[in-house]
Amino acid sequence: MGRDHALDPYVLGMPPPIALVDCNNFYASCERVFQPKLRGRPVVVLSNNDGCVIARSNEAKALGIDMGAPWHLNREKFEREGVIVRSSNYTLYGDMSGRVMRTLGGFVPDIEIYSIDEAFLSLAGMEDRMDRQMREARAAVLQWTGIPVSVGIAPTKTLAKVANRLAKKTPESGGVLALMTEAEQTAALAGLKLTDLWGLASRMEARLRDIGVTTPLQLRDTDPKRIRTHFSVVLERMVLELQGISCMALELEAADRQTTMASRSFGRPVVTLTDMREAVATYISRAAEKMRRDGLVTPALQVFVTTNRFREQDKQYTGQHTVHLPVATSDTTRLIKAALHGLERIWQPGFSYKKAGVVCLDLHRAETVQGTLFHAPDSPERVQLMAGLDALNKRYGRGTVGFAVGGLKQTWALRSEQKSAAYTTNWKDLLQV
Repeated sequence: MGRDHALDPYVLGMPPPIALVDCNNFYASCERVFQPKLRGRPVVVLSNNDGCVIARSNEAKALGIDMGAPWHLNREKFEREGVIVRSSNYTLYGDMSGRVMRTLGGFVPDIEIYSIDEAFLSLAGMEDRMDRQMREARAAVLQWTGIPVSVGIAPTKTLAKVANRLAKKTPESGGVLALMTEAEQTAALAGLKLTDLWGLASRMEARLRDIGVTTPLQLRDTDPKRIRTHFSVVLERMVLELQGISCMALELEAADRQTTMASRSFGRPVVTLTDMREAVATYISRAAEKMRRDGLVTPALQVFVTTNRFREQDKQYTGQHTVHLPVATSDTTRLIKAALHGLERIWQPGFSYKKAGVVCLDLHRAETVQGTLFHAPDSPERVQLMAGLDALNKRYGRGTVGFAVGGLKQTWALRSEQKSAAYTTNWKDLLQV
């Protein structure tokens, strides 16, 4: 399956091929790039607050460690079996993702960044060399970033997902596998379950079984109109994609988000308004930073707090409040003031709070903001001040410059006891040789 397919007659009438590049065990791989001693050893990465396993190296998978395994229930087992545990380090993962995507962008004309560790690539005009091109791209990503990737090539996104899955599981593919002919696609689908398909959950599998569809091949060969009648246009598109008919074009420009949220569970219960003010101010500061990065502003925000619903012995409370701003903004000072006003409206003493957060609503482009008779949009001086704040924090690390109301010690912050250094984004964490 490693050959090029340019002369295959089945391909000549097909749309341009699509490649799905997926980073292998991405979070664990990022940890290994700067800690070579972790290579060949079982590595797991924990969720926020060191709650449960969200990423595993192949060695960890071989030990039977499940996704979602609670850390506190498996600590002794992991120590006994020599498992290396790391807290999630999203600053590192985000930076490494950017490096991978920029590298891939140098090999193809168009790229859709689908997630932090996946991208769809257009191979239009490369039909005669797509296998070679993707092997070169794969080698470059590994050499320049240290991240191993797998590549699946097919006429549609859904089939590219299938090809990528097989590339990971087929050593002889060398990490790049193409499914461009009907025969290759049939052979690949024959070895899969329905739930192996992109976005097909177990509940949908049960419904498909009710109409006699029990395998991916049967789904592919079902009349798409019948699927649309019994299910939805979304599943109809999947059937068409399995048949080699592209229904999902590459999204080359990400649509502007409508909302952005900053929220975390606390490392310990929060019982004082002072600590909660620190947390809410910190979260809205992060949300404001994200909005400015994307050139967005918000005219309203929602603040929420909640107790731990799993502690039935504790009193329970959830509160939320929406604050409307006089004019849309991404200025952190304005947003902190509004968020703390919202917090005052919902704060109830006497509870042990587990989580808080802010959601910025109805986001739109900053250049579209118009002032009112009594309220002007962010002034050029304020915009420049916020840009300087962001530049300093980007250069020297998040939290280098902030607002006093966000606190310094932040004893409420989530636990990250096994967190690795910010090797690529903080001067203090640069590797020393």
